[in-house]
Amino acid sequence: MANVTFSSPILEKDVTVYAVAGDTKTLLALAKKNDIPIPCQCQDGECGSCLIKVTVLGDNPPLASHLTDKEKLTLSVNGKLSKALLEKIETKDSPPSYRLACQYIVRDEDILVEFSGEAGVEIDLRR
Repeated sequence: MANVTFSSPILEKDVTVYAVAGDTKTLLALAKKNDIPIPCQCQDGECGSCLIKVTVLGDNPPLASHLTDKEKLTLSVNGKLSKALLEKIETKDSPPSYRLACQYIVRDEDILVEFSGEAGVEIDLRR
């Protein structure tokens, strides 16, 4: 089991839910199941509307996380995935901070998921 904490300026307070690690459902599906309003349009990794920032909580190093080809392209087009970062991800199994909720599969690790509440807009960490 993993604890997933959702944080956003549009939420009254942070919401933590339990997720079954390795479940084939996406983080977006988990959010919808728990009435967390992550913006989404295509739900297929092409539009970037469900952009999230993922931070692994705890002392263990983050687990490797597969990026789909659609997610790589969409994050690159939106300026969230440079060639250097992509190389680091692929050679060192280092997960990126920004992901698409419709493509992200929860692992056996506690995470903080931050989103702005606006489609495709990154979270403002200065709030």
